[in-house]
Amino acid sequence: MQNTTSFQVYNASAGSGKTFTLVKEYLKILLVSDNPYKFQQILAVTFTNKAAGEMKERVIENLHTFSKEESNDMLYGICKETGLSEVSVFNKSKEIINAILQNYSGFGITTIDSFTHKLIRTFAHDLHLPLNFEVEMDAESLLNEAVDIVISKIRR
Repeated sequence: MQNTTSFQVYNASAGSGKTFTLVKEYLKILLVSDNPYKFQQILAVTFTNKAAGEMKERVIENLHTFSKEESNDMLYGICKETGLSEVSVFNKSKEIINAILQNYSGFGITTIDSFTHKLIRTFAHDLHLPLNFEVEMDAESLLNEAVDIVISKIRR
């Protein structure tokens, strides 16, 4: 598959190999770049903390494996799809894993909830929100608060 856009969406059922595919695509972007800090320019968003954690773990595991000059199925797929040599992948992986460890906060594999929260917090002032706003996840208390607001408006 040739990447004609910088935006990719993958939708597949459970157990279909989504994580393997996402990790491979993520690694391909990192490894074809000359910039070992390319990970700071990639945003990978998933739905659950478990999925985000698993993806981060697999990216690090594969980079670690490649940096020790060891092969696996992921390496063969990456080399075949990018035209990179194994030696090139091994050398770049050493640089990339060191860059990630130096700036782990820039390693943007996250959940859609975390991404949205970070985005809203960044623009809190522009959205006229208090800078110390909190996200409420308790549906019952939100419903009670909404009802209270409606009742107070009716009383006016």
